Amino acid sequence: MSGHAVLLVLALLGRAALLGASTVVNSCGSPAEQLCDFVCNCSDCSDENQCGYLGVSVVLGTPFTCDFEEGDCGWRDVSTSAYRWALARASLDAWGTGPHSDHTVGTNLGWFMAAADPPGKTPATAWLRSPVMREAAAACEIRAWYHLSGSGGCDRMPAAGRARLGVPQRHGAGQQGGTGPTLPLAQGQSQAAPADRQAASTQRWVPAILLTSSSPQTQYAAGPRRPGPHPQGRRGGAAPTEQRAGGTGACGYVSAIPAGLNQTERPALRLALESGDETVELWQSPEHGGEGWHELVAYPGRTAGPFQLTFSLTPSPARGAQLVLDDIVFRNCGLQQPGRQLCEEEESACARGPCVPLDRFCDGTDDCGDGSDEAAPRCQPFDACSFERDLCGWEAEAGQPAWERKANVNSGAAYGLPSRDHSSNSRAGYFLRVGSASVARAGSAARLSSPSFQATNSCSLVLYCHLHGSATSSLSIYYVTASTKKLLRERTGDLGAYWVRERVEFNVTETFKVLIEGVANGTGTVALDDVILSPGCRQEQEKPQITLPGRDPAGPCTAEEFACDSGQCIGAELACDFAEGCADGSDEKRCGATTFEEGDGGWHDVSVGRLHWGVQRAAEPAGTTLRGAGAFLALQSGAGQMLTAAKARTPLLGPSGPACAMEMSYRIPSDHQGFLAVSVADHATGATQLAWQAQGHGSAAWQRVSVPLGERARPFQVELLGQTDLHDTASVAVDNVTFVHCDPGVAPPEAAEISCNFEMGMCGWYQDQRSDFRWVRGTGQGHGSDHTTGSGYFLAADPTAPQSRGQRAQLITYYQPPAAAATQCLSFWYRLAGPQIGTLSLKLKREEEEATVLWTRSGTQGSVWHRGLATLRLEGQHKYRLAFEALRDGFLGEVALDDVTLRAGPCGAQDFCSFEAGTCGLVASGQPTWLRQSSGTGATAAGPPADHTTGTAAGHYMLVSTSKGSLPAGRVAELTSELYEPSTQAQCLAFWYQLSGEAPGSLSVFVEESSMRTKLFVVSAMQGSTWHHGQVTIQADRDWRVIFEAAGGGGDRAYVALDDLHVMDGACPEPGSCDFELDTCGWSSPSDDHPHGFAWGQKSGVPLAKYPGPEQDHTLGTKDGHYMYFDASVLGPAGTAAQLESPHLPAAADSCLHFWYHMDIPEHLPGGELRVRLHSAEGQRTVWSMAGHQGWGWLSATVPVQSPSEFQIAFEITTRTWPIKGTIALDDVEYSAGRGCNPSPDIPGKEKKSSSSFVAEVVISLLLALIVLALVAAGGYYLLKRRGQASRMPAESSAPQGFDNITFQDDKVIISPLPKEGDED
Repeated sequence: MSGHAVLLVLALLGRAALLGASTVVNSCGSPAEQLCDFVCNCSDCSDENQCGYLGVSVVLGTPFTCDFEEGDCGWRDVSTSAYRWALARASLDAWGTGPHSDHTVGTNLGWFMAAADPPGKTPATAWLRSPVMREAAAACEIRAWYHLSGSGGCDRMPAAGRARLGVPQRHGAGQQGGTGPTLPLAQGQSQAAPADRQAASTQRWVPAILLTSSSPQTQYAAGPRRPGPHPQGRRGGAAPTEQRAGGTGACGYVSAIPAGLNQTERPALRLALESGDETVELWQSPEHGGEGWHELVAYPGRTAGPFQLTFSLTPSPARGAQLVLDDIVFRNCGLQQPGRQLCEEEESACARGPCVPLDRFCDGTDDCGDGSDEAAPRCQPFDACSFERDLCGWEAEAGQPAWERKANVNSGAAYGLPSRDHSSNSRAGYFLRVGSASVARAGSAARLSSPSFQATNSCSLVLYCHLHGSATSSLSIYYVTASTKKLLRERTGDLGAYWVRERVEFNVTETFKVLIEGVANGTGTVALDDVILSPGCRQEQEKPQITLPGRDPAGPCTAEEFACDSGQCIGAELACDFAEGCADGSDEKRCGATTFEEGDGGWHDVSVGRLHWGVQRAAEPAGTTLRGAGAFLALQSGAGQMLTAAKARTPLLGPSGPACAMEMSYRIPSDHQGFLAVSVADHATGATQLAWQAQGHGSAAWQRVSVPLGERARPFQVELLGQTDLHDTASVAVDNVTFVHCDPGVAPPEAAEISCNFEMGMCGWYQDQRSDFRWVRGTGQGHGSDHTTGSGYFLAADPTAPQSRGQRAQLITYYQPPAAAATQCLSFWYRLAGPQIGTLSLKLKREEEEATVLWTRSGTQGSVWHRGLATLRLEGQHKYRLAFEALRDGFLGEVALDDVTLRAGPCGAQDFCSFEAGTCGLVASGQPTWLRQSSGTGATAAGPPADHTTGTAAGHYMLVSTSKGSLPAGRVAELTSELYEPSTQAQCLAFWYQLSGEAPGSLSVFVEESSMRTKLFVVSAMQGSTWHHGQVTIQADRDWRVIFEAAGGGGDRAYVALDDLHVMDGACPEPGSCDFELDTCGWSSPSDDHPHGFAWGQKSGVPLAKYPGPEQDHTLGTKDGHYMYFDASVLGPAGTAAQLESPHLPAAADSCLHFWYHMDIPEHLPGGELRVRLHSAEGQRTVWSMAGHQGWGWLSATVPVQSPSEFQIAFEITTRTWPIKGTIALDDVEYSAGRGCNPSPDIPGKEKKSSSSFVAEVVISLLLALIVLALVAAGGYYLLKRRGQASRMPAESSAPQGFDNITFQDDKVIISPLPKEGDED
């Protein structure tokens, strides 16, 4: 993330925090009846603050929104038990037990409303109530996001490592409602600018589809959209790998359906409206759904007078699930305000002034807000039936199934049933519902018919339908004459838990009846209310009455089967599975792949607003392959009452393979409000993901696009979402839809290409489209070059990408045939860059088996390429597949991948091993033996409370018990590596170890070469229960292996632990010293207290826009040299700091620290300070500091070091003022133990001259000597002339090292045949 982006995020969050303490409410003194009515009466919209929403959200920039970033917006907990709602933040340390980020900003800094698990098993419900709101319009829409997580789904934490959601206190006064304890809250909210007020009250909403982890979110903003926040957070790297980096099982791998919470573990969330003496349920959470963020959509309908909303949450009996609530948005809820003086031709004025379309009068809905559009005498001629007393002349045909007259008060509260009628918005109101049918009649239609009507061209029917709970239920409207039955309108699928307006016009030349058929499949509900006939519908009194045709006879296939056109019956799950199951292929004909020439091709409209999708014909070519007149699917004017995007769906599809994509032609008119989007509704998880979107681009020309759908389990549906201004001559349209590579049983040719440098494409690697964020193929664009050529392509996953939510981005292969070689080696190059980046893992899954983690790394590894190796053991005849997974357990940085190579044979000894994914080929011997364990997953022996890699209890290490009862004194346990190849130069083995405090025995390190052992290291005691850094230099002529030997010491609960082995070329530096060329020499950012804090990174001088720093290091004075750096712009207010700590060093009486630093903090932002601190048992103290802007060169510093006990040196960058910007870099750290700080030729604080400067000075000296001889021989004038030239040469050579302003025209780096760890391209 660039410094500008980070500063913008911090500024938004900082402003929200400041405003949260001083929110203005009703600054203009509006009367009480004008408060919280969704209309801005004050110029700053403050009359709409603390209403369950704010007038404008500071962070999102949307009106009438509560994102909980500025407090509770007036929501109050009114629970009567210990189960309560409270403001909370996410915690990365509680991975798997709740959201690890909020929904608003997508990081652990954002706030949400959470309900903590109640104590014990006593049934309880948590209640969250809004302030009093007023006058909701008929088109009012409520949207919110809720997050489900818990023991029933993926990413489960072990019981020992589980942490519940914290409820941190917020500054400011305020009190929770109800009878429970109070919680300090921030009561302030933002003030809306006058422009915001105008936008909120009068302008038309501009839609923008945003990518989310659960479903497409249509956000509306008046005028220019404010830039959304990017995350500010802390360092990644603390990955509980058995749960996060993958563990095993379906939850941890991409090939299985992400597990949802089962019915006994899922909490029940409900939203209810309280008005007067009645409470009506608006929405309840579905019975089936997976973990993650889900969107709630509710339509309260026209609500007159004051009302309140209440969220209620009933916990699961198992008490294992967590639910949080975020981003509550109210849209189109304010009553329409008087605007134009005159109404348009197809409109009429309401009594209070606004104009309403004529076809909205007398339709059973109060569109005016004062009831004048539904008042007599205008509506008296209409024939309306609300079913409150009877069927009003309509006839429900007997049989199964049949239409039944019901009210909610006697229908129960099952999911899918209407919670209220439409006529009175009441639980006591009546409606018609399709009753249950016998198994034999499953899928049959219930029929409702009207009296006979005269021939007409002016009859229209308005009704309100409720289709919810099933993707295959349907409602059909026909007219029937003596000779024909004609379908006029059909609605199929789940339209949501609300009443949807439908309107049909009749133009019939003979006597007819209206026939309404409803089919309720599975647990779905089909209901009707408020059937209204216009005055043009005149009953036939004289001619013979129309007789309805008989019911369609039952076919040969059962309800669980699909009927082929040939009469063949196949399983219903075989229809639309991208493989022909019927002999005639008819099971794949109406599945969404179509040219629309013969109809909708299986697409069905599920719109609830004033736009809908319909097949349309045009005189011009409609798509890229059509000639002459063609048909296509286009947006048209709809009959619904809501102001939302139109939506169409395919039938239930799947399963599909990883390469599956939908190709289509489309057009979007030039109107800036027009948009088209494709999303995928996954019924297995209850989630909907945005797959593609496009805005109006100034042209109505047809274009072609391929939308990746990826691997999905059955069933799923593809959705088209669109919005446009129908005044345009051309509408948003879609044509020529095809599905390619979707049959999971047929892999494309490139699927076998595991080895890939990504220069020409993705080869056999595919984005798992169910992921929460994406791997993107690109060339870096300022984030860093590729590894292959230095200017080519690689893959990157950025957790800070806009609207990233959720947990993981996965890259998968097809299942590969059994390997010819039982053992294979996968080599790849990776980059984990940024101050707070998460985890990268490689997984293997054999067919019919659980997935295993082969390799994993966590936390920043610097902006350099590192090599990863993993041995694949593929014994047997099972197919297998691979996956790279990037976890979003850090919010600042980037994961990159390049040059993946698969070859036969094992990889050999690994250069790095963190023991997170296994033992890396190290073999234990002795009794007791070395064990791989973590403290948080049922450790079998006493050991360190946290590993060194992740700094958490979930991290892994190797451990041997040296207690007297396990390993008596004199006995040893060995841990032996595989063979390493010798290097032309010395090699350094670095490792981290820990010995228990009392008589732990000893740890020795041997190197074995040609059966000859050499002891290089031994330790038998250490100070404190901390990890210590060890290193040995190895000079080997032949293959060698390392042996770690633990010897018993006779203590109680004694142990020796080992972690993070690293072999690299070059001799080991002195402890505490480092030039950062190959690695960090044991210097690291602390993770004990803050496992997700900010981390210093390693990078080269190659300029990177995302990770700025000096363009030359100090060691080499080139762009290829490396140093440590930190971008101070990620630091927030309140003195946030980032540290770089040395390994533990022995007590020092007179030692010296010498280092080079670079501080390019701008002069106008001088708040940053670099400090040197000593950490020991005696505490922490600062021994050197430098503040503010220090120029643009490398500067040196020398610091005396003294400590009476073991200690660490820490470089700390901190802020004294905020905001801050700039990069701090360190290089050539030299620690001299016991030698003191002797006078140095380098003057502290001055710039060091490079070797090239020294050579230049020698040359200049020789030239000066020649000049003197020339002066003696040539005379005064020539002498003066040569002196003038000589006097300029030393000035030209005095440029500071590393900053000679050389312009590099080519940043490519030649890769050696045997690339080494730390190489960067």
